[in-house]
Amino acid sequence: MARDYTPSHSRRRAGILAAATAALALVGTQAASAADPIRGHDVSSHQKHVDWPAARSDGARFAYVKATESTTYRNPYFARQYDGARRAGLIRGAYHFARPDKSSGAEQAAYFVRHGGDWRADGWTLPPALDIEYNPHSKKHPCYRLGWKRMVAWIRSFSDEIERETGRRPVIYTTAHWWNTCTGGSRAFASNHPLWIARYDTSHPGALPGGWTYWTFWQYGDKGGLPGDQDLFNGPPSRLRALARGDRPRGA
Repeated sequence: MARDYTPSHSRRRAGILAAATAALALVGTQAASAADPIRGHDVSSHQKHVDWPAARSDGARFAYVKATESTTYRNPYFARQYDGARRAGLIRGAYHFARPDKSSGAEQAAYFVRHGGDWRADGWTLPPALDIEYNPHSKKHPCYRLGWKRMVAWIRSFSDEIERETGRRPVIYTTAHWWNTCTGGSRAFASNHPLWIARYDTSHPGALPGGWTYWTFWQYGDKGGLPGDQDLFNGPPSRLRALARGDRPRGA
């Protein structure tokens, strides 16, 4: 995920250009059904002053913007990025980078909502997103020192608080490997949480984690024509708009 520091957990970069080309061609059995893929991207303070009209001209139709991390960090560029995306005509949403080692899921969800993670049924606001992945601060503790049961409980606490405050269940951004490693492949969220899968080094998202049978967003690379990380939406523009309105998405 686009974030404000370089993660210590290395990710393979081989084949990113090939993956991007294949992604845009929608190669694979889980490809979107639209004639053209719905392209988007995600940004954080690392991108600072994003030229949103240029991004839209280059094909972006949606964006996620980092709002918060733990209960101590707020993206100083969030308001400018989030409002700028909307003014440029992009459907946009906010995401929170999880730190399960710092405080409870409910506490971090409440902090997120107070600082950009709210949702409104205006057709322009994507559901709040939880970015939960390898611990960028410790290779020795990729699961933040939590076992499977405690990690699942942490995610549930975050999700319950987001739903209580916004009326939506969050999108979950993760990798299949992290999810299987750190939640034991929990299937507790697949039925009502849209999946934002991250996989960079192939031409398709691959096997999905935790009982999900459908990906809603796919982050397929961290380099490309748009600022930040490169994403696709799995469906036509009408489905993206429906997700923003609050309709139940396919597969969640």
